Amino acid sequence: MIVETGHYALVLALVMALAQSIIPFLAANRQDQALLRIAPRTAIATFILVAVSFVALTWAYVTSDFSVLNVLQNSHTSKPLIYKITGVWANHEGSMLLWILILALFGASVSAFGGNLPPTLLARVVGVMGLIAFGFLLFILLTSNPFERVFNPPLDGQGMNPLLQDPGIAIHPPFLYLGYVGFSVAFSFAIAALIEGRVDPAWARWVRPWTLAAWVFLTAGIGLGSWWAYYELGWGGWWFWDPVENASFMPWLAGTALLHSAIVVEKRDALKSWSIFLAIIAFSFSLLGTFLVRSGALTSVHAFATDPTRGVFILILLCLTVGGSFALYAWRAPTLKGGGLFQPISREGALVFNNILLSIAAAMVLLGTLYPLLLETVTGEKISVGEPFFNMTFVPIMTPVIIAMAIGPLLPWKRADLFAAIGKLKIAIASVVVVVLVTFWLSGGPAFALFGMGLAIWLFVGSMIEWANRIKLFREPLGTSLRRMRNLPRAAHGTMLAHVGVAIVVAGITGSQAWTTESVQSLAVGESTEIAGYTFELSALREYQGPNFAAREGTVTVSRPGEAPVLLYPEKRVYTVEAMPTTEAGIRSSFTGDIYAVLGDQDSSGKWVTRFYVKPMIPWMWAGGLVMVLGGLMSLSDRRYRVGAPTRSHKTSPAAKSALPAE
Repeated sequence: MIVETGHYALVLALVMALAQSIIPFLAANRQDQALLRIAPRTAIATFILVAVSFVALTWAYVTSDFSVLNVLQNSHTSKPLIYKITGVWANHEGSMLLWILILALFGASVSAFGGNLPPTLLARVVGVMGLIAFGFLLFILLTSNPFERVFNPPLDGQGMNPLLQDPGIAIHPPFLYLGYVGFSVAFSFAIAALIEGRVDPAWARWVRPWTLAAWVFLTAGIGLGSWWAYYELGWGGWWFWDPVENASFMPWLAGTALLHSAIVVEKRDALKSWSIFLAIIAFSFSLLGTFLVRSGALTSVHAFATDPTRGVFILILLCLTVGGSFALYAWRAPTLKGGGLFQPISREGALVFNNILLSIAAAMVLLGTLYPLLLETVTGEKISVGEPFFNMTFVPIMTPVIIAMAIGPLLPWKRADLFAAIGKLKIAIASVVVVVLVTFWLSGGPAFALFGMGLAIWLFVGSMIEWANRIKLFREPLGTSLRRMRNLPRAAHGTMLAHVGVAIVVAGITGSQAWTTESVQSLAVGESTEIAGYTFELSALREYQGPNFAAREGTVTVSRPGEAPVLLYPEKRVYTVEAMPTTEAGIRSSFTGDIYAVLGDQDSSGKWVTRFYVKPMIPWMWAGGLVMVLGGLMSLSDRRYRVGAPTRSHKTSPAAKSALPAE
């Protein structure tokens, strides 16, 4: 009965999403006050119905109801409860339901917290989100019904991909979807603004917190996915430029550009058309990622579906959404006149420079991702575009972005003196020289390591200098600086943290890529090998039975003169139901880096294949990502983001209220 309730709720959600697609636009066009009050409630009703459906599917997984095909194909009674729950979205149908749930949640949130928006703008935003929800609800009901029944079901299920039975991958998809779908809000604001023909600083203040929230979630999702690949797959890497990894990275780049361009709209009433374009692009990239994962175009651990019917349906949705939005943009964008004028050397100019390079970087990632697929479709020829291409194109594009990140915040609006701003960065320049020399003295290179460490310290110190200038540190008494720090908007602290996080990530990438040492060998129990000054000894082996797997665990003792020994416990697991092996790396993390051990199979001589790594500075990458997320959360807590534009005056007539934006 609960499963049927979930199915019926999903059908009702489709009907309600249709109402959400129609009523708000009618209300806005007719200036009907009664309908304008009703319009936001349709989004809340859609969310409630989708939530009921999602809870029903979760219940089917928790109770192992194998009469539901989706549960039969992706669960088993022996699975731990946590993986029964996360198994809901570890498959195509369930993950699409989660996607729609998050979309409905954002629509309901805009409705609940949009009381300070002009009623017509709010109605149109809700209507656009309703159209998106209707399209995906139609898709899931016609091609991917998660509640499809099985007659005469077996007593047990077929299990779930063991690679997905991990805490990291369990929480990675929800964060990733919160980022993907979060950009639908910025997209909806952009379409609503195009329909109304008006983009102003108030619009930018409304759209920025939603964009920032999506950016924070997507940053966390990408970081979690990278961390999972590093410790779970056993290959010692953290990023492979996989097409599906790229599919999450492209909206992140576009969203980062949108965050910065919206600042210019808010502060200087400029870059209006460009900001609308970026909002469309960011969500379009999110939809492209959904298509790549679910179309069968890719073979990847990330890919869910290979059914061409589903791929064609999503492709149609993608074309309608992207094509329709760009057609509207081409028609209405010329009416969006820019306001404030500025010189190239100014804070606005720095943000434009940032936007141009971020957009070029996203375009290069798009080219490298889609070109092999297009070539294979047209000619049947298969080629691989991998790490060398992306490193050779992406790194040179992002280098000037990072350099500008330290200079731009020091420039005033409208017009600036570039040399005066650089003059404030004398300590940063000196720090670069010192760090490069020390790095060369300690390691001797390579050249890209010297460059990367210099770039990281440049951004780190430059960001701290800009923050110190804001509170007049060392220029006024300490008590005054502390008071200014407390009174500084939280968004300023958040910006500093986000930029510092990028610097830490750059340092982590540089160190791990430049100085990682790897050794592959076969060892008997009691034998050892030397790597990067460490002695790795395979001390013991044991076998044990997990809840739904059989495991062989090695004990690796890692020692170095003058330091206490470290014990690592790499495992090789075979999941009983799926008969699929997985690798569990043994990792010891510290401030300076990771020691990493992988246990393989037994070779023909009876010894065990082992792989050991010493990976300097690699934890800095995830620490930097965490700092970036904290910076975003700090900015979101800023009162200006929570309040947004002031509410409309209640002295205005109802008709005037609906026609005037908040100031």
